[in-house]
Amino acid sequence: MAARAFPFVLHLDLDQFIAAVEVLRHPELAGREVVVGGRGDPSERAVVSTASYEARERGVHSGMPLRVAARKAPDAVFLPVDGPHYLAASEEVFATVRDLGLVVEVLGWDEGFVGGDTDDPESLARRIQAAVLERTRLHCSLGVGDNRVRAKIATDFGKPRGVYRLTAENWAGVMGHRPTIALWGVGSRVSARLDKHGIGTVDELAAADPEVLVAEFGPRMGAWYGALGRGEGSAEVDDAPWVARGHSRETTYQQNLTTTETIADAVRVLTAQVLQDVHREGRPVQRVGLKIRYAPFFTVNRSRKLPAPTSEPEAVQAAVQALLADHLEEGREVRLLGVRAEMTMPDEDGDEVGRTPVRGRV
Repeated sequence: MAARAFPFVLHLDLDQFIAAVEVLRHPELAGREVVVGGRGDPSERAVVSTASYEARERGVHSGMPLRVAARKAPDAVFLPVDGPHYLAASEEVFATVRDLGLVVEVLGWDEGFVGGDTDDPESLARRIQAAVLERTRLHCSLGVGDNRVRAKIATDFGKPRGVYRLTAENWAGVMGHRPTIALWGVGSRVSARLDKHGIGTVDELAAADPEVLVAEFGPRMGAWYGALGRGEGSAEVDDAPWVARGHSRETTYQQNLTTTETIADAVRVLTAQVLQDVHREGRPVQRVGLKIRYAPFFTVNRSRKLPAPTSEPEAVQAAVQALLADHLEEGREVRLLGVRAEMTMPDEDGDEVGRTPVRGRV
């Protein structure tokens, strides 16, 4: 089925998904502080993938180093990440929603858009919640919007286990006074750049001079941020199977890497792992990326488009090593490395348009 516009778009977000799945496997952990990350060892160099609501009350959050989480929640139970198990649970959730005869666009393990061809989206949302809970024993929250942007943002107001509607009618009243970082797609760096122009709230972004936004972010992203401030976006939901844009691997090393040779060898290993994932896709690589995190915690991300798409492992390895040679700061210890390979999409020829995300349209 092709993408289709709906009078209402629902955004489904599973509550504390990974932690909730682990509690189903370990019922004795219900109500406990649960932290999932790495290999489940808080002494290792890894970060939190998710935390139960009880752990979040202690200040634990996703992306936090496990060692910090252990200090904040010393009584928490730490568990290793089990990706295949979470994927299976996610697939069951979205199969449940599809079985209701609804159009579903999956965004990740724990979230997706649902097309609401109804004049009572709240009732539809409650029906979805009940079906998911009955079949999977997992709770979810749903945001109701007249487009994807508003539905996505609405979900946070409904958490946990709730439903919230955000449309053109209440957009300004609900969002206007909030900081721009409250918008989907605006992070700390973008909000800081907006602040330089006196744009601190959603209302101010909605009323911003388009020329100022274009000058700061370029013609495409400048216009996009302006529309985001007004809550504008697509009302389409596309149930086409998800196609990976790229694959990446990263490793946090238990001991810092201290020499150029060991760093280069580690990058070769990561690139080989990425190439195995890419090979299964059967599509050539058109861009490579490298992530370097120096001790104690300074991170650099760099990427480079290849002269032409290629499926040759040697060419991809050479491109990543060249990226490393250009951007590695000699003499600095490295605690984390990551390698990413972006592939051409099925309907592309490897040109620059290939960088446009498949998912996350607004």
